[in-house]
Amino acid sequence: MPHKIAILGASGYTGAELVRLIATHPGMDIVALSGERKAGMSMGDVFPHLRHLDLPDLVKIEEIDFSDVDLAFCALPHATSQAVIKDLPRDLKVVDLSADFRLRDPAAYEKWYGKPHAAIEMQKEAVYGLTEFYREAIRAARLVAGTGCNAAAGQYAIRPLIEAGVIDVDEIILDLKNGVSGAGRALKENLLHAELSGGTRPYSAGGTHRHIGEFDQEFSALAGRSVMVQFTPHLAPFNRGILATAYVRGNVEAIYQALRDRYDSERFLEVLPFGALPSTRSVTGSNFVHIGVSGDRIPGRATVVVALDNLCKGSSGQAMQNANLMLGMDEAEGLMLAPVFP
Repeated sequence: MPHKIAILGASGYTGAELVRLIATHPGMDIVALSGERKAGMSMGDVFPHLRHLDLPDLVKIEEIDFSDVDLAFCALPHATSQAVIKDLPRDLKVVDLSADFRLRDPAAYEKWYGKPHAAIEMQKEAVYGLTEFYREAIRAARLVAGTGCNAAAGQYAIRPLIEAGVIDVDEIILDLKNGVSGAGRALKENLLHAELSGGTRPYSAGGTHRHIGEFDQEFSALAGRSVMVQFTPHLAPFNRGILATAYVRGNVEAIYQALRDRYDSERFLEVLPFGALPSTRSVTGSNFVHIGVSGDRIPGRATVVVALDNLCKGSSGQAMQNANLMLGMDEAEGLMLAPVFP
């Protein structure tokens, strides 16, 4: 029998993406969908591209009977997730797509998110959801914290290089271009078409972006000492995707080989031939990640470029990959959809 699934926060982009992916999953059946402001509406009314699916109507979270649910995806806003998840049944498996359980240190959470954590004991229990690096822990977990989409893209470029010891960890620069869907579905003046279209701009520069907390946590743990990257994201006028460009110091051949060795057996991560660089268009709508490496005219420097879809591999696809493991299924089930092109 298919596993029974609830999606909390189904009226947002990541919730809708989860519905799109689960619709073709033979081992999952959606039995509950919540959307506080859209309660009483059908998913087809909220998202017309899902009109063909037979789905339950959106309800408030308190109306869901979780005794009939095997796993809940929590696609709620930051800070809301922790308040909801701490009151869910303790035997319910949960994949959280918010930032609430990503950082292991409560002080780090308060630093980056501006308020104390409200479920510290559960924060200790959560497993970080970067699937390719925490696979076995995720398989045994009850609560998995999905990564930030920027954090995932940057880590796919850098983690294997720290692990292999082939770069100078004190000289890492990450430059990311983000599609506008990463800002969520809420109405914001700076995301209006007339404000965004035809240009691009940096935001959260100078080390203020919240995903830096994940880079600090993960890279420092790998290196065994403090690692601080220089990171600037840019908002670009396309709907979906992240293009992460990492500038590092090290032998370019060793860098390329470290990435090839680490990702050779991974189904969703592909290292391109040396010198070939990826495009967000080549991964749109999919759970795939393309990685390219090039040298530089300055000896001892290299560029690593990662392309992924922020709503899929950066969020909902990663969440489903983790849920597959938690439920004892093939982690690629329902995720081998080809990218959409053009």
